[in-house]
Parts: sequence; structure tokens; C-alpha cells
Amino acid sequence: MKCPFCGNIESKVIDSRPTEDNQRIRRRRECMNCQKRFTTFEIVETTPIMVKKKDGSIQAFNRDKVLSGMIKSCEKRQVSTQDLEKATDNIEYKLVNSLKSEVSSIEIGEMVMTELKKLDEVAYIRFASVYRQFSDVNTFFQELSELLKKQTEN
Repeated sequence: MKCPFCGNIESKVIDSRPTEDNQRIRRRRECMNCQKRFTTFEIVETTPIMVKKKDGSIQAFNRDKVLSGMIKSCEKRQVSTQDLEKATDNIEYKLVNSLKSEVSSIEIGEMVMTELKKLDEVAYIRFASVYRQFSDVNTFFQELSELLKKQTEN
């Protein structure tokens, strides 16, 4: 592993343990040249999940895009970055465990809305308004009415 400080490729592993989600291994390393310590993460290499976009194009799944969209929806809301990371992890976990090699962007969008609805209803409405391309105020009002109806039932 290349040292981020001096560029030397020789290092030794000092400590190794699984991350909280048990999806990665965290390794503490020490450079054999400069003796500085750094952390690396090891993950299982999997077949990439391909996403079929609305226009028919296909591209590799990018969790950063999902997280970025969720962050935009939660702007100026009381939702922590940690909660958004967990929600993105949940989505990625579901996709990997679905055993599908290709998934539609529509399915991913629905997963994002489900996660946002759990975190913050305003963020959910923000995301849904862009994702579902609300064409007018009535469509927007319908979505709000459904949300309010579910709240009163609980």
C-alpha cells in the first residue's frame, strides 16, 4: 500500500478490524520508510450494479450521486450527514443483495424517497417534486394530501 505521506510502497499492518456495518475491513498501517501511520479500508470486490436511465442509457451505480441528491433535498433541514450516509448504505445494500446486475433509475428513485420519508418529510417532498416532475400545483398538493392522510392515520 502506497504511503500517502512519502509515497513509499512498503507498509505493515498494525491493526485490523471490521467496520460497524461489517461490510469493510479497517486497517491501520505504518509506513516502513517514514514511520507515519495511516488508515485503509478493504472491501469485497463485487460485480458493479448497472443503472438503466430513463433515456435508455446505462451507467454504473454511483452511491455519491444518490447521496448528493439526498443532501440537496435536506438542505437547511435538521438531518445529519451520518443519517444520510446510513440511508445511502441501506439503498446500496438492498441493491447489492437484490442480485440484479441491472436496475432502473426509477427503482433507485423510489428507494431514495422511501429513505427520505423516514428521515424528513419536507426533504421527501422536495426530492419527490423533482423526481416525479410535478407538472402543476395540483400534483404537488395530491402528494402532500397523501402524506397528511398517512400522518392522521398513525
